[in-house]
Amino acid sequence: MQAVKTWIETTPYADYEISIASADASFRKYYRLTQGDKTFLVMDSSLEKESLSPFLDVTKRLAHAGVNVPKIYEQDLKRGYLVIEDFGNTHLLSQLTKKNFKELYKKAIDEIVKMQKADANGLPLYDKAFLHFEMDLMREWYLEKKLGISLTQAEAQILESILSTISDTVLTQPQNIFVHRDYHSRNIMVKEDEELGIIDYQDAMSGAITYDLVSLLKDCYISFNREAILELVLYFRDQVAPDVSDTTFIKWFDFMGMQRHIKVLGIFSRLHLRDGKEGYLKDIPLTLHYTLDAAQRYDETKKFAKLLKKLTS
Repeated sequence: MQAVKTWIETTPYADYEISIASADASFRKYYRLTQGDKTFLVMDSSLEKESLSPFLDVTKRLAHAGVNVPKIYEQDLKRGYLVIEDFGNTHLLSQLTKKNFKELYKKAIDEIVKMQKADANGLPLYDKAFLHFEMDLMREWYLEKKLGISLTQAEAQILESILSTISDTVLTQPQNIFVHRDYHSRNIMVKEDEELGIIDYQDAMSGAITYDLVSLLKDCYISFNREAILELVLYFRDQVAPDVSDTTFIKWFDFMGMQRHIKVLGIFSRLHLRDGKEGYLKDIPLTLHYTLDAAQRYDETKKFAKLLKKLTS
């Protein structure tokens, strides 16, 4: 924290008190600056300075589309520091209940609709190669390194064939759309005025229409019953693709969910094994449940569900 304090002394916030706010799954840290009832956040990206330029770029894109993202007050790209607007400590996750989740999710879905109006030109593409790069994390980090499983040649062939089917199906839905890429209840803040503030969008890409919807409604940290979730899926569909049938749109949603959760099984395992972050292990069972539940629903992926169930039981 000393390096951050030294930098703050060169800014208009030198007289503010500084305290630790939070850290996230990456190597970023956040500090809160306080003076009376005024607060700001310091984003410390000194360990991954390369993430700041994308953060600034995507902030502009989202702000231009009317999305509620933090204002930026000070920046030092050389050292890796920003002073940004403080959206408080209340994540959407802490506010969700069985009584209010539909109402709150609709507000969050309305933000996706806004985000999808943001300029996606020049953002990295979620193409077939990248979809597979992500899904391959499951085999390496979850199956092989965490569970200690070596796939047989036949099992590996089944896996590769079905992952290809998943990516092909994902690519049949509308593409080249702004994708936040980690739009879940821990990255959505509920501000004092009860409006939603969106954070952690620096890894945005250009991809499929259902990606952020899946991140939100098949959240790896909390779940609700599928019937209610599908109502919300169609609430989103009615706004962005009203001519697409229920069956088709739900299939897009489920296959996008399989792609994301296959990746996340690998990511959570890697966070534990490589980065020493054990907190994500408790979220693997729900992520696995989402993957199996969706895979069992479609003829194209039933073999995958059977294989994954065998390997993980």
